[in-house]
Amino acid sequence: MAQIDTIVALSSGSLPSGVAIIRISGSRVRDIANKLINGLPQARTLTLKTIKHGQNTIDQALVAYFAAPHSFTGRDCLEFHVHGSKAVVQKLLHILISFENVRLAEAGEFTRQAFENGKIDLVEAEGLADLLDSETENQRVQALARASGEISNKIELWRQQLLSLRASLEAYLDFSDEEDVLEALPSSFIVELQQLSVDFTKAIKNFEQGRIIRDGFRVAIAGPVNAGKSSLINRLVKSELAIVSEEAGTTRDIREVEMDIDGNLVIFIDMAGFRETSSIAEIEGIRRAQNEISQADVLLWLDPFDGTDNLKAPDIAPTTISIGTKSDLGEHRNDLALNISSKSGEGIEQLIELIKQQILIKTSISNDSVILSRLRDKEALMQALEEIEIAIANLDQLEITAGALLRASTSLARLLGKIDPEHILGEIFSSFCIGK
Repeated sequence: MAQIDTIVALSSGSLPSGVAIIRISGSRVRDIANKLINGLPQARTLTLKTIKHGQNTIDQALVAYFAAPHSFTGRDCLEFHVHGSKAVVQKLLHILISFENVRLAEAGEFTRQAFENGKIDLVEAEGLADLLDSETENQRVQALARASGEISNKIELWRQQLLSLRASLEAYLDFSDEEDVLEALPSSFIVELQQLSVDFTKAIKNFEQGRIIRDGFRVAIAGPVNAGKSSLINRLVKSELAIVSEEAGTTRDIREVEMDIDGNLVIFIDMAGFRETSSIAEIEGIRRAQNEISQADVLLWLDPFDGTDNLKAPDIAPTTISIGTKSDLGEHRNDLALNISSKSGEGIEQLIELIKQQILIKTSISNDSVILSRLRDKEALMQALEEIEIAIANLDQLEITAGALLRASTSLARLLGKIDPEHILGEIFSSFCIGK
């Protein structure tokens, strides 16, 4: 991002609206306030002001001032709460960027200032992005835990433990004969290392649960052609989203439909039906379907019992639930998990309950566990765990142990953004909206 001192942006929603919030951050805040509202208002207090540019009145607004370093960005910040008119907002933004060394903010730039000024770390910034994107209650709760520093505090505690262990090891190496070092090390040293190994292993194991909450629980709906996949999608979302036809092979592309089920984001995936075919388009559709099934959390394999070939579900999903469809035609099977009818609604509520059970199984995490939700988290902890295992395996060569502990702590520091984060900053902050 270009480095100019003061940035401005519309930080509220789309216009027109009842109120629009224009945010300013940087050293020109005082000059802007002096010229537009006759001086800065009392910090952290909403004050009614008339915004004037020369002799022209722009609007009446509630104004909030946050003095550095006690602001979100760590710099002087000013907010104008104006009427949410396109004309008012455009005029005020035009005036603001006419000030020297003031420009429109880029995506995520206010949050990036907060990171660069030590107000938040990289994990908290990602949590804020997740919070802004959250659509369900569980996403909100998980994102808030990350944005509030709960996850960062645990990671920082681990990092400090590693640094402390390394410091004590370096002291023994400096002041003890090598033959006596192992005897001089406190018994708690290996115990702490082993406990860190346990903690990291548990956190890595729980990554999939956190990923499901953040990205959604993926339910692949598959089966032979004309098994009722699209009809089931339409029944679940109570809308005619998918094309339903008696003609076989009408679904060839992948279609994703999202639902909020008990505070969880659930993504239902409609796909091509399985059958022997010479159609190039259908063959490609089936290939894509197989790929989606392999990445799904649960596969619902539909068996219509209406004369369609009795195909077997591909054994590539972690969990498969076989469902009999078109039960309104009088066909029921006792050897399947459930019989349903998308036409009459029979079994649909029970199917949703089955999905809820699967979500509960795959997202249950003990209260003392750190919830990782991004691949970057998992990779950092896996690197740190690998170094801890090297440290434990080489206690008879303490220089190797010391080096491994340093690399483990560095991996956690990189996760928090304390060192060389530039290669990922652009990707993270560009995911924010303008004005955040």
